[in-house]
Amino acid sequence: MALHLLKLCVGADSIDDLRDWVAERCLVAVAAGLEPHSTHVTRMVPKRVEELLDGGSLYWIIKGQLSARQKLIDIKTFTGGDGISCCELILGPEVIEVAPAPRRPFQGWRYLDADVAPRDLSASGANIEDMPDDLKRELAELGLL
Repeated sequence: MALHLLKLCVGADSIDDLRDWVAERCLVAVAAGLEPHSTHVTRMVPKRVEELLDGGSLYWIIKGQLSARQKLIDIKTFTGGDGISCCELILGPEVIEVAPAPRRPFQGWRYLDADVAPRDLSASGANIEDMPDDLKRELAELGLL
């Protein structure tokens, strides 16, 4: 069973903001002759890398709501110029909306077991991409999404 990561998406006001940032990073990767992807650097290195790379995703919390995910492609460790070990999460180019769920802020990242991970909204068969984020949040709070 896959294991996932949960992380705050600092600086993004919406899923569209995240998608724009990811698209820009993918263009940079393609220009460098690489497969399209984005990266996220974090200080702590996960210990359960094999489980994460076995179909895991990075789930993003945007404005207090678990909102979207990106597939984890690879996890690389490196030592920064200051001598501190860091982790680079290599993420797929697609940002997938998930059923919104409220989450409190925290530092760093957390593991998220597959059995409690929110479902993809596209899996419901409904086309809700054009729905405003506030409306999605309200519907999720009412248990309708």
